[in-house]
Amino acid sequence: MQQGSLVLLLGAAQLARGATILAVRVWPAADYSRVTIESDAHLTTRQLFVPDPPRLAVDIEGIELNPALREIVAKVLPDDPNIAGVRVGQNAPGVVRIVLDLKQPMSPQVFTLSPVAAYQHRLVLDLYPTQVRDPLESLIRDRLDNRLASPTKPADPLGELIERQVQRPASPGSTPAANSVTEPAPGANSPGNAKAPEKSKTERLIIIALDPGHGGEDPGAIGPGGTREKDVVLRLARRLRERINATRINGNLMRAYLTRDSDYFVPLHVRVQKARQVQADLFVSIHADAFYSPRPQGASVFALSQGGASSSAARWMAAKENKADQIGGVNIQSKDKQVMHALLDMSTTAQINDSLKLGGSLLGEIARVGKLHKPRVEQAAFSVLKAPDIPSVLVEAAFISNPEDEVKLNNEGYQDQLADALMRGIKAYFAKNPPLARAGKI
Repeated sequence: MQQGSLVLLLGAAQLARGATILAVRVWPAADYSRVTIESDAHLTTRQLFVPDPPRLAVDIEGIELNPALREIVAKVLPDDPNIAGVRVGQNAPGVVRIVLDLKQPMSPQVFTLSPVAAYQHRLVLDLYPTQVRDPLESLIRDRLDNRLASPTKPADPLGELIERQVQRPASPGSTPAANSVTEPAPGANSPGNAKAPEKSKTERLIIIALDPGHGGEDPGAIGPGGTREKDVVLRLARRLRERINATRINGNLMRAYLTRDSDYFVPLHVRVQKARQVQADLFVSIHADAFYSPRPQGASVFALSQGGASSSAARWMAAKENKADQIGGVNIQSKDKQVMHALLDMSTTAQINDSLKLGGSLLGEIARVGKLHKPRVEQAAFSVLKAPDIPSVLVEAAFISNPEDEVKLNNEGYQDQLADALMRGIKAYFAKNPPLARAGKI
């Protein structure tokens, strides 16, 4: 696309007449910003993207400007990482134009979603930055920045290793994280040292991918008191991140990576992609689901199953979780959709066995702080657990549909206990299954 050129993207051919805008929602995030326009009928649009300065104009046909649509102006906040501002007006009879002024070069996606769950028709505007920072590099630099910000701390060999790793030139086709480094032992080159240089053991980051379920358009389960699953699991994931980032395993520093760190939707296959992109050693998806009755109570841990589910409840739970993409809103025209199908047959017996070991360690520690729904790790075909090379589990911290569990999930003390239990479970897993050095790992 040449600088200053215009690209016209045609929307659906069917023209909506008399549609009413019901609500407008904005979901800002560093990964991408989403604008959702909900209506009582299918909307027909025409889109015009101008790359310099970047802005997206969307003409919605067959509607008149109403107060719900005017609210979009106030809902785009100054700290949105991608949208600088928005303008909306009646461009012509029966045509409303929305113009989004963007803060950086973007790759926009505009698509519609059919009614599902509590939503009616939705028009979705997704704005993806064209320049994306490597999350693995961000983890490394975050560790380096922390070390440099505390110069009075004792010598940190791993921090020095990371600094050298980031600063050294990468070989063609590799990332800074892909080069292994071996350094001479301290003092090996000092004057008068007659011993041959010794090589120290190369340390690397142990990366745990934490996956707070749902987010954005997808609230997850909602408790009888109105607690949203997406909110409580994000708080729990942040607590667990604090503990992971303060822990070492066999001298190796640990770092947590969240698949989402704010309230926005992440498709199931993207969660798996993110974990693989940072070369995670473990993947822990955190949920607090509901059942169709308020009676079930307690925590559960699930691993992937290549065959049938271990119980009818596990099968029901997996089917429910796998519908998250429909509620959250996935662009079925996106090329990334193909990745989901590619992952279906990539899971391995070894990965599942390791996942069962991890699940058992977590379940044993959770039992020390709360009630278990099932005393064993259950298995079912959860889409989010299909990383073929990463031990992956899904933790249902509690049943948010149970009034007692909902109260516990909102209690900070209980969340701390759960985070402590999950941390102990991760450490117990590594005690029996030490992380191995891998090519391309820091």
